[in-house]
Amino acid sequence: MKILVTGGLGFIGSHTVVELQNQGFEVVIVDDLSNSSEEVLKGIVAITNKMPIFEKLDLREKAKVQDFFKKHQDISGVIHFAASKAVGESVGNPLLYYENNINSLVYLLQELQKLPEANFIFSSSCTVYGQAEKMPITEDASIQAAMSPYGNTKQIGEEIITDTAKVTNINAILLRYFNPIGAHPSAEIGELPLGVPQNLVPFITQTGLGLRAELSVYGDDYPTPDGTAVRDYIHVVDLAKAHVIAVKRLLDKKNLEKVEIFNLGTGTGSSVLEVIQSFEKVSGQKLPYKIVPRRAGDVISAYANTDKANNILGWKAESTLDEAMESAWKWEQKVRKQ
Repeated sequence: MKILVTGGLGFIGSHTVVELQNQGFEVVIVDDLSNSSEEVLKGIVAITNKMPIFEKLDLREKAKVQDFFKKHQDISGVIHFAASKAVGESVGNPLLYYENNINSLVYLLQELQKLPEANFIFSSSCTVYGQAEKMPITEDASIQAAMSPYGNTKQIGEEIITDTAKVTNINAILLRYFNPIGAHPSAEIGELPLGVPQNLVPFITQTGLGLRAELSVYGDDYPTPDGTAVRDYIHVVDLAKAHVIAVKRLLDKKNLEKVEIFNLGTGTGSSVLEVIQSFEKVSGQKLPYKIVPRRAGDVISAYANTDKANNILGWKAESTLDEAMESAWKWEQKVRKQ
């Protein structure tokens, strides 16, 4: 069976391609290479001994999306990762985020609704909960006003999919991730941000190698145990496996509703300082950091209630924070040696 993975050379996408190929799926990757590299294909092949089909394509170009689906008429499912994903950048450049994240989704769904049936897995985010009223966060927690344009694109994306599924043959699963970190244990693929990392863990590992002078910790005056923001950090390989389970659920028609929603996290919250301590533990070195003011758009605390994913989807995160951090550090060291 052929699965389309958009953004399949990105961080989560590439790990999901590996898990799909390990399960015997044929994979077609679409990526515009705006925040990734074709080199990632080599890593995927090194792990799976199989080359996925790759097409360089910008999903904002409607005619090209239409041409792609004319060419590939045997796609059984779509996992949609392709999007811009930095909270801070979205605050400064909202229109880029609305164009990238909304237009591409609409053009994909317009093609999928032409098919006799379509299965769609959406890469959503815990940002849709904003600052949730209670922890841990369940799937029926109210959707709060988004705190950033990035978060808003995920909310709007979910609404577009839900509206479309009601009146088409599209079945969908919305996967709300918490904070993916780490790398494949082989260190053949991992998180490779172009330019200055927007996410905590790659900034930590780059600082650990001396590529960055020090880490900025945004705020130590939050109402949390140590004053720094709390997140649910999940190993990317665990996250990738959830996508394979989700796509199989739709292919096997096990879904209970046209659109299902699952939180993907570990169920444990870790503060920024705890993440730094984890890095120091696995690397055996001290990390230079400084406390700076809070960053616009950041919530205080977000960690998942994973009961629904565990019991209904049949998926559970297995790796610890230290294991995820160790894999990220191993990957960072390997990348910089090349």
